[in-house]
Amino acid sequence: MTDQAIDAEDQIDDDAEDAAAGEGESGGKRMSGKKIILFFVLPVLLLIGAAAAAYFMGYADSLLGKESDPAAAAQAKLDEQRAKAVFFDLPELLVNLNAPGRRTNFLKISISLELSADADIKQLEVVMPRIVDSFQVYLRELRVTDLKGSAGIYRLREDLLRRVNEAARPVKINDVLFKEVLIQ
Repeated sequence: MTDQAIDAEDQIDDDAEDAAAGEGESGGKRMSGKKIILFFVLPVLLLIGAAAAAYFMGYADSLLGKESDPAAAAQAKLDEQRAKAVFFDLPELLVNLNAPGRRTNFLKISISLELSADADIKQLEVVMPRIVDSFQVYLRELRVTDLKGSAGIYRLREDLLRRVNEAARPVKINDVLFKEVLIQ
């Protein structure tokens, strides 16, 4: 090979190295838009999406100090109220039921009311005649078929609870409890 050919070859190699070095320097200073999206934006979006999914699925509630189960919280509140409950016994009621024909049926019932506080007992005793009257009127209109089965007793409990809350307002009665129910 001639000296000119070797010099030309060296010149080409030097130009290629300079071009490669120039690209490397400019590539190190500035990244392309695709690389920025791939290495920075995409991982940030994935982390935000994962955090949002954890929050909406309820996994983040324990980290945020929230109650994990609303049903458990409601049950705990109900248990706390029942631990402080006060019971008030109504006088025993004996009524004749509404029956077709000459046959008479009687209902003997003993009821206890669940109150929230001891202070409510005095207010309840003041309106006791109104409560007994409301119960008597309602019970006299019942038929034996109205009281059959657990569904009949449940309806009776709900109706008595509604009536006693109306009669004893502003006292709040939490529940009506049957101590004795006798149909003859």
